[in-house]
Parts: sequence; C-alpha cells; structure tokens
Amino acid sequence: MSVINAALIESFDEPPHFRSVPAPEAAPGQEVVDVLAVGVHPATRGIASGKHYTSPTTLPALAGADAVVRRADGSLAYVMMLGLGTLAERIVIDPAAAIPVPDGADPAVLAATMNPALSSWVALRTRVPFQAGQSILVHGATGNAGAMAVKVAKHLGAGRVIAAGRNRTRLDALTAEGADDIVALTHDQDATAAALGEAAANVDVVLDYVWGPPTELAMRAVLGARTRYTRLLDWVQIGGMGGDEITLSGHAMRSNAFRVLGSGFGSVDMPVMLREFTELVAAIAAGGMAVRPRPFPLEKVEAAWSNQDAPGERTVIVL
Repeated sequence: MSVINAALIESFDEPPHFRSVPAPEAAPGQEVVDVLAVGVHPATRGIASGKHYTSPTTLPALAGADAVVRRADGSLAYVMMLGLGTLAERIVIDPAAAIPVPDGADPAVLAATMNPALSSWVALRTRVPFQAGQSILVHGATGNAGAMAVKVAKHLGAGRVIAAGRNRTRLDALTAEGADDIVALTHDQDATAAALGEAAANVDVVLDYVWGPPTELAMRAVLGARTRYTRLLDWVQIGGMGGDEITLSGHAMRSNAFRVLGSGFGSVDMPVMLREFTELVAAIAAGGMAVRPRPFPLEKVEAAWSNQDAPGERTVIVL
C-alpha cells in the first residue's frame, strides 16, 4: 500500500502530529493533486482544537483548511476545504472548486494572504453596496485580518480608511499601508469614544473584527457623533475577538440609517464565493497585497502550531 506524509489531528487537546497515511485515490469526478503550501490560520487552529463549526466529528482527521496545490497538468490552484483537511503531501479535490493561480505566483505568499484578506474582500464585494470613494472604519485593525482589511479597502477604491486597534506600534505602521487616520482603542472608554466619534462619525461601512463590549462602545460613539444620520451606515460583523454578543439599543436602530449584518461562509452563495476567490487570488498574485509567510516543513507541524505570528506574518506549512 502506497503511503504519504500528513499532519493528523489525533486529539483536540494536542497539535496535529506528523504521520504516514494511505495515499489518496480519486473517485469519479475527483482529482489527486500535490500540496505545495497550507496556511496555519486562526480558523485552521480552531478546527484542529474542535472549536470551529467545521471541526471533524471523528478522529483522527487530516488538519488544514486551505491549500495551494499543483494539478496533474502542472498548473497551480487554490482550494478551500473546510472540514476535509489539506495538510498532506497529496489530497483529493473537486476540480470545479479549484481556483486557478496565475503563473509565477508564490504559493507560500498566497497561502499566507488568502485567509486574512478574504473576510474584508468578501464583505465589501458581496455583503454591502460599497462604492469607490466611500469611507471605511476597520474596528480591530491590528490583527492580521484587520490590517489586511485596510489594504483591501484601499485596493477596492475606498476614499478614506480609519484603522482602530489596541496595538499602538502596529497601528502607527498602518499609516504606511493605506490608513488615512488611526484611532487607539484604550482602556480609557471616554477617550476611546471621543476619538472614534471624531474620526469615524460619517463613515459608510464598518468592518468589525472585535464585537462584544468594545463594539457596543464603538457603536454608541459613532452613531452619537453622526451628523448625516440618514446616510446609510453598514456595520459588518466579521470577527469576535472582544466577545460573541452585544446589546444594541432599539433607539440606535431607529434614529439612524443603520444596518447591522454579518459576513462569513454561511452568508454568501458558494458560486459567488468562488468568483470572489478567483478575483482575490489574481489580486494577490499581481502584488496588490501580501502577508509575509513564516515557512515550516510538514515534519515540523507541531512547532508550526505553537509559533506566534508576528504582525504582518502568517505561519505556512510548505511541502
């Protein structure tokens, strides 16, 4: 029996382990591909720890959620396979879900960048009626996804982008990456509210990676400072670093043209998602935006799992 190397989830309380497994075989309508690079994203770690809605129900299971792969004809493709696993030398894919990768693209850069960029790209392209020239507040801009949202917003034509976050060093650096204004989210709630109200009173879209009590404060601050209250404000919930729930005043909903909505895999039809994957892959390959990969070989998967990404960096398993 032919075997390959892979990273297996054997317990939700441990990192994936380097193991040998049977080589995959394609069923009709499937294709076996070589894996080149796999990003170790927060969602990837969440799946492996049993805390994600796509976590496997039986173990052992293959780790990994997405991959850059080489097909039989030599071409590269990007695949996302939530719940199926990608961290192996070879995997089986549905050819219809393979997103073409342009020649010359760096697999590690693409694997590092796609996941952080995807949330803001899909939100602005499919969930809100965003138009070039509009203004955006990124709430939680100092994480990888939030920082990438600043670049994505500028790439898609935002006229003004305000970055709000807690890491002051990273926040300052975002001014060189497209942020027109920054707001420090501090423990001083009054100062934070005043700064948010001054900088973001009349934004068109908020991309929210925080949620929880910090978002309650931000909503009160922005809505309370708004001078054009009939101008639509779309507040898009993307991440939950600050908590999973908020309390929202009915008065706030009635006194402004204010809409709260979420953006994620359950909110966008898959054909639309695949279209946006294709556009985003092309933009990353063209050099429009990038996260710096921190490469680890497959046999060092346990070390990769414990690596703490620096700002602007993403752990990537390269095969």
